[in-house]
Amino acid sequence: MSGPKARGRPATAPSGGHISTELRINDRIRVSEVRLVGPNGETVGIVPTADALRLAQEADLDLVEVAPTARPPVCKLMDYGKFKYENAQKAREARRNQTNVIIKEMKLRPKIDAHDYETKKGHVVRFLKAGDKVKITIMFRGREQHRPELGFRLLQRLAEDVADLGFVESSPKQDGRNMIMVLGPHKKKADAKVDVQAAKDAKASERAADVAAERAERDAAHLAGPVAQKKERGRSENLDPEIEA
Repeated sequence: MSGPKARGRPATAPSGGHISTELRINDRIRVSEVRLVGPNGETVGIVPTADALRLAQEADLDLVEVAPTARPPVCKLMDYGKFKYENAQKAREARRNQTNVIIKEMKLRPKIDAHDYETKKGHVVRFLKAGDKVKITIMFRGREQHRPELGFRLLQRLAEDVADLGFVESSPKQDGRNMIMVLGPHKKKADAKVDVQAAKDAKASERAADVAAERAERDAAHLAGPVAQKKERGRSENLDPEIEA
């Protein structure tokens, strides 16, 4: 009996060569019987492999081993070429939507002054809004190493100040002369990008509206100038008593 369609049939790996990770299909399925699933997902049952191959040929489909470790293996009737194409499309879409996790780092001193703290906190806020994780490092020097509670309290304060944007993903831990905490953003990177772009668009719209308003005001002032001068000249001429009306 000639086998079902040869479309999409993987090449047999040479002895000692690369082992193919593709699914076994059609006459590469060597077991005596399989648990067969129809093209629409319906369960056919356990049938001899020869009968499953015949059904595949009659339906102009492929017999594909989808669960090789089952006993007996599970095989499905499908268009293998279409199946591979759709899987490749899904993989490309997943890669396109994938966002790399970026960890920003911010370093603080345990006795940081108020102004510097606000500046550093502003950077952390910006990072979290952008959907990035932030590694906060408290650097101890000299006798400060004997006062780890100073760093712990500072990290707690920072976490509370940005709680609406991020959460403590890794609690404060002592690492030699440093104490480290990691903050994670509440929003995913993709969602944060959308929000940042929306904010930029809104700001650009406001700026364009302001420019348009200023231009309209200048144009109105420019048009009103000659009219005012003409009226002023008319009043000056009528004030001369020697000139008859």
